[in-house]
Amino acid sequence: MNLNLEKIFIGDLDFTFAFEIIIRTLIMFSMVLFILRMAGKKGVRQLSLFEVAIIIALGSAAGDPMFNKDASILTSVVVFAAIIALYRLITLLASKSEKFERIIEGDPLYVIEDGEFVLLDDLSHTFAKDEFFAEMRQVSIEHLGQIKTAILETNGNISFYYFPDDEVKYGLPIQPKVYEKKSEEIKEKGIYACTYCGKTEELEPGTTECPQCKKKEWVKALNTNRLT
Repeated sequence: MNLNLEKIFIGDLDFTFAFEIIIRTLIMFSMVLFILRMAGKKGVRQLSLFEVAIIIALGSAAGDPMFNKDASILTSVVVFAAIIALYRLITLLASKSEKFERIIEGDPLYVIEDGEFVLLDDLSHTFAKDEFFAEMRQVSIEHLGQIKTAILETNGNISFYYFPDDEVKYGLPIQPKVYEKKSEEIKEKGIYACTYCGKTEELEPGTTECPQCKKKEWVKALNTNRLT
């Protein structure tokens, strides 16, 4: 099969239009950046799902005029104005009604309480465990027993509240090399943590079902204090 590289990389591009594409792109990019700055946002981590939807809509409105001769910049400006008007209206309504704000933004989600994962049905989980473990490691958390409460905020950030050092419990380890030693078969007596819900139990050798989540996979629990 012969590949037509000219068609793949150049296609029907009119090089006399190339300079206009650069100008259009600079204008549309500047407009999107300006509008985001007007919204008062400094980074992606500060964005809620609603605000991400607004950015996607802005990007879609800005995309066509960058390279499409038939799409005028003025048309996109009108779309931008409508999107920002909607954004302002919804934020105004959200500021006046907590119920409306919860519908738009969602509610904070309790992920950990008292050193164990809060059990939710599978459809309620909005995070991947590996990503959540990575978030914990970045704030020097070694195991779940160090955490009193963890809350997944509506903007995607996670708020952690810790046990004092003298109240740290045995908990599920989150360091990869330790966590990967998980097994269904308990080989020696000790305190273990369920890898699904984080519940800790003193177990004898053999196979044991977690009394809380009914899973059978365990790993040796830790009770070290958090390094700060």
